[in-house]
Amino acid sequence: MSEISIAGLLAHLGKTETTVAVINPSTGKKIYDLPQQSASQVAGAAAEARQTQISWAETSVRDRAQILLQLHDLMLQEEDKLLDLLQLETGKARAHAFEEFGGALNAARYYGKIAPKVMRRTRTKAGVPVLTRTFIDYLPLGLVGVITPWNYPLALTMLDVLPALAAGNSVIQKADNQTALTVLFARHLAIEAGVPKDAWVVVAGDGAEVGNAVTDNVDYVAFTGSSNTGRIVAQRAAARLIGYSLELGGKNPLIVLRGAKLHRAAEIAIAGAFGSAGQLCVSIERVYVANEQKEEFLELLASQVSSLKIGKSSDFSQDVGSLTSAAQLDRVSGFIDEAVGQGAVLVAGGHALSDLGPYFYSPTVLTGVDDNMRLNRSEVFGPVIQVYGYDRVEEAIALANDSKLGLNASVVGPQAEAIQVAAKLDAGSVNINEGFRASFASMDSPMGGLKESGSGRRNGSYGLLRFTETKTIGIASNLLKLPTLGRHYDRMAPLLRLLSRILRRLP
Repeated sequence: MSEISIAGLLAHLGKTETTVAVINPSTGKKIYDLPQQSASQVAGAAAEARQTQISWAETSVRDRAQILLQLHDLMLQEEDKLLDLLQLETGKARAHAFEEFGGALNAARYYGKIAPKVMRRTRTKAGVPVLTRTFIDYLPLGLVGVITPWNYPLALTMLDVLPALAAGNSVIQKADNQTALTVLFARHLAIEAGVPKDAWVVVAGDGAEVGNAVTDNVDYVAFTGSSNTGRIVAQRAAARLIGYSLELGGKNPLIVLRGAKLHRAAEIAIAGAFGSAGQLCVSIERVYVANEQKEEFLELLASQVSSLKIGKSSDFSQDVGSLTSAAQLDRVSGFIDEAVGQGAVLVAGGHALSDLGPYFYSPTVLTGVDDNMRLNRSEVFGPVIQVYGYDRVEEAIALANDSKLGLNASVVGPQAEAIQVAAKLDAGSVNINEGFRASFASMDSPMGGLKESGSGRRNGSYGLLRFTETKTIGIASNLLKLPTLGRHYDRMAPLLRLLSRILRRLP
């Protein structure tokens, strides 16, 4: 594969009047200046992508799928570069960069393999057997808008962009300013694999101006981000009568059952809460444990948190990396300082680690959090665990469900009981004896939220078909003419009634 520089990647964005400095979270030093595009530039890019979509849609779905599989192979070849870029722009530990890389790789392989089968013409049950036949074709929508956040720039890009391309759409993607380089390199690899350069266009700029411009110029928009911004995207899309999918915030609970091994439950809670320094929509923030086990559990959490290795490294020697920005540091420390000031008890962490880098923050465990504290219901999006006690499992379930959000949840304990509890939790995904990876790693399983955590699903065949329109084709046979005049219906009615009775008795 040909080499490409930062300047070469940024050239795709064109000349702009303004730029913003992108900071390395681990060091606080500037990496590069990112061009900031205008709404009119987005509209121009969208028009070019529409033109390319016509020929891209004429490419067979099998050929499009092969390109995705070629991209999968190129990603494997360029693993180190992708991991380096993820760490450079997000500050996450190598382990969590690798976890994200794995998710992106799965998306390329999965849609490369299933697209031909899912997209093929499908026969459906005819309304009048023998006399008619019906089929469904899946057609691309045209131009799909994808708006991705900074926290998982590679995985979330591939989970939305690749199925949209596989369905025969062109894509205009708004990358977050902080992680545009990762997105641009992913696009570069896709072009190397065979995606036409204007079939996947990346834009960057002010969130409101450029994000709104994307929504205003596409036929469908897939958005990942906060619930507040998701409402704006939904309203704007609805005003244009275009479809949308939203994967929004979470205040995700974990219930520790009495039969759980507490040491293992603490490990699962920590892994579920502190991956990517907690900057993950499905990460665990609330933990419910039986009151008689709560003190022991808190001691285990404190002990395990104290053994975590925090820092920057290009290998797997560190367990937790940095927060990604000054805004994130202010957000996390603000939530925690406020809660402690209002009476929450700090069990572990609770302070910045400025000796490691400008945005490092210690993994934190709190208890004594109540509804008078903003922390109790608001998504922190950082390395924090809030621990609560319960007397009865039903109480824990009610507390876990007492939220406007419903993205992910977890239950730790004996499997049979855990599955029963999982069925009662209001969440789009529930993980048994795991924080989020058991469900999140399954490309074949739909992923999304209930309540204010989103609308629609990514992953699985639905993750591909959301980017299509269905066309039904009905064919009448020449064996017997269907009625057209009243007297025809008079002769045909007894036969149709008999047919209905027969069909009613068939399996």
